[in-house]
Amino acid sequence: MSKVIYMDNAGSTKVRREVIDEMMPQLSEEYANPSSVYSLARKSMGAINDAREKVAKAINAQPREIFFTSSGTEANNWALQCIANTNSNKGKHIITSSIEHPAVLNTCKHLENIGFEITRLPVSPEGLVSPDDLRKALRPDTILVSDMFVNNEIRTEHPIAELGRIAREKGTYFHTDAIQAVGHIPVDVEALNVDLLSLSGHKFHAPKGVGALYIRKGVKICSLLYGGGHERGLRASTHNAPGIVALGKAIELATEDMGAEMARLAALRDRLVDGILSRIEHTYLNGCRTNSVPGIANISFEFIEGESLLLLLEHKGIYCSSGSACSSGSLDPSPVLMAMGLTHSKAHGSLRMSLGYFSTEDDVDTVIEELVPIVKRLREMSPTFPRD
Repeated sequence: MSKVIYMDNAGSTKVRREVIDEMMPQLSEEYANPSSVYSLARKSMGAINDAREKVAKAINAQPREIFFTSSGTEANNWALQCIANTNSNKGKHIITSSIEHPAVLNTCKHLENIGFEITRLPVSPEGLVSPDDLRKALRPDTILVSDMFVNNEIRTEHPIAELGRIAREKGTYFHTDAIQAVGHIPVDVEALNVDLLSLSGHKFHAPKGVGALYIRKGVKICSLLYGGGHERGLRASTHNAPGIVALGKAIELATEDMGAEMARLAALRDRLVDGILSRIEHTYLNGCRTNSVPGIANISFEFIEGESLLLLLEHKGIYCSSGSACSSGSLDPSPVLMAMGLTHSKAHGSLRMSLGYFSTEDDVDTVIEELVPIVKRLREMSPTFPRD
């Protein structure tokens, strides 16, 4: 097999060496339970609180507003389920978008099954939620709005600050799944008008298994997990000290490098998109190129299926995705692309290529070179491809 070219950084990322080095003492030297009272444990808790400060600084929050979780999925579940349960006396109406990650969509389905009413806002062909649609959907009994900051398949950036302001004016809590935003673009919880924000470390070169939920001071919320009094009594479970320390280092590095890295990834993405669209006919970019987080390209290849593309690219040592990694086992076309108005065939022929810290120009050029003959081969076998 040729050199491995990893183009699925929106699914997960390789852990940076500096992050591994930072977490190693928690695995080998400071291994005590952080909640214990002796000095070895206090040292570990000190490292956790240092990481809490780094996360808070990265999103312009206060350290006491940061609560560590096992994942972005847990953070999303915590925000939605516990806001719903704690505030159900005020109403049972929740608003979300039609293109949320399954961690939000399926949590909303659960809440719907137990008596909450869910409004799912439509999106434009670019994958954007309209502020006017949110205004129209808000009701006196609306207790929560949850809209993702950046879509996980097309990386379109939603107008969160405006949506948050609209919700705040109505006295409604606003949550954003910022798992594809934090570590990639500037995030300021005050400027965004959000009450709750979810993030996940493995999207920006920290290990899997650690995330966080920002809960603005004063928000009325309960625990999702019951047990000990960890995380100031709101989230039970022994702290994942190595993961938390790694998360703190990773978000610190991402924030320091952010301006230069955003420019570099935008250039790589444009090189990738322009190369594909100019050399392969019947291809289309899904989502916005300008109003999006740099580093991802979702492209539809007409007359072929994305699954076939994935398999043949893997033969060349190139790893991409046909949509959300959390839905990759499904043979159905992407619900995100379908909600944007794509036809079944165009949605089925989509490929998500996402770049990261370790991506290079050579990687991009190799992907383009390998895609050209692969697409040609698949279309020659396709009964739907138009022939002269």
